Amino acid sequence: MNVITTLKEKRKEKQIKYERTVLKDISIGNMKKRVQEFFAEDRTLGVAFSQVLEEGCFDVAVEAYLLGAHFSKFGYYGEPIEAVKYRCLSQEKHLIDTLFNFILYWGKVGENDLYNESLYYRCEGFVETWWKEGYENGQRRYKMRLH
Repeated sequence: MNVITTLKEKRKEKQIKYERTVLKDISIGNMKKRVQEFFAEDRTLGVAFSQVLEEGCFDVAVEAYLLGAHFSKFGYYGEPIEAVKYRCLSQEKHLIDTLFNFILYWGKVGENDLYNESLYYRCEGFVETWWKEGYENGQRRYKMRLH
């Protein structure tokens, strides 16, 4: 008796395998450094940037990295980075909004609109940085035929 697997299951397995191999290139130290760069110097988020906020940033960084790596195949086949970025605009916007709302909620930030706008732009820069890093790593993997 043979086990029947569907195409959906095979795709899921392949995606998980790819994500595991891509994530081997990320270091916790690098993620901590980036979080410190973008958010830690801010005193309005509390006395110190709490571990909860840091872990939330890590989650979003990993998702943005994987998103960039996933969409890097289009760049490998000749599509410019602006067109590739446009393809995943809604997913990237979702990650930015998720991080922004997470920090607003857990960071106990007040209702200062000017500060909130600044925080949103920092979240945008954070997600974009990780997206680009994942994109570049994914393209490198495609060039080396490691996909």
